[in-house]
Amino acid sequence: MGTGREVSVSLDGVRDKNMMQLKKLNTVLFPVRYNDKYYADAIASGEFTKLAYYSDICVGAIACRLEKKEGGAMRVYIMTLGVLAPYRGIGIGSKLLNHVLDMCTKQNMSEIYLHVQTNNDDAIKFYKKFGFEITDTIQDYYVNIEPRDCYVVTKSFAQSEASK
Repeated sequence: MGTGREVSVSLDGVRDKNMMQLKKLNTVLFPVRYNDKYYADAIASGEFTKLAYYSDICVGAIACRLEKKEGGAMRVYIMTLGVLAPYRGIGIGSKLLNHVLDMCTKQNMSEIYLHVQTNNDDAIKFYKKFGFEITDTIQDYYVNIEPRDCYVVTKSFAQSEASK
């Protein structure tokens, strides 16, 4: 998978019939197990949760939750974004995140945010490339993994006058 040639990656929505693919990816990618609410939120977010396929193989996913802020503005929480190790570095994570960022703009979201373990330098660098900033640190956010602390990483969007 050399650089310079266009990678054929397609995105597909998550629904009941392909939910097991998201569950299997999460088992491989993340050190925590996700509950039924995670999967219900992922499906409820519609276009904000996607599976990524490379040559018809499911290799990554982004799963989001839509939240209402005080005052009624909507924001997006990235619950998970991950790509299988052999497929990293060829733009799949970027394609997943760019899709969600485009949806944020189209649907006039006020912000998008996520939690990142404080030692996950690769993730922090990745999100900063897309204009995210560390906005907070939460001590003891994680229960069963070390380090237990996380950063809150946020990107705000300019709100159009029509939505204010």
